[in-house]
Amino acid sequence: MNIKNIFLGAMALSMISGVALAGALDEPDNMAPFFTDSSMKTMKPEADFKAAWAATPKDKQDKMMKECQDAAMSKPHAEFCATLMAYGGANK
Repeated sequence: MNIKNIFLGAMALSMISGVALAGALDEPDNMAPFFTDSSMKTMKPEADFKAAWAATPKDKQDKMMKECQDAAMSKPHAEFCATLMAYGGANK
């Protein structure tokens, strides 16, 4: 019985922490406006990127900027974050 409780507790903790690790940069709805394709491999040109950034709600902009400034969070999105800092960071 005790092992079962430990296992269930560990499983619940891993599920909760897994949800906490997903951020604004991991949500397809947040990222799709910045890419030309559904696989999100090709970013839009500068003018379209800036327009998508301007259309993004302020709270999402803040979350995305914060995650791009965090080295660990931004690593999988390095190209996007570099572009965001170059174009979006100056317009904040």
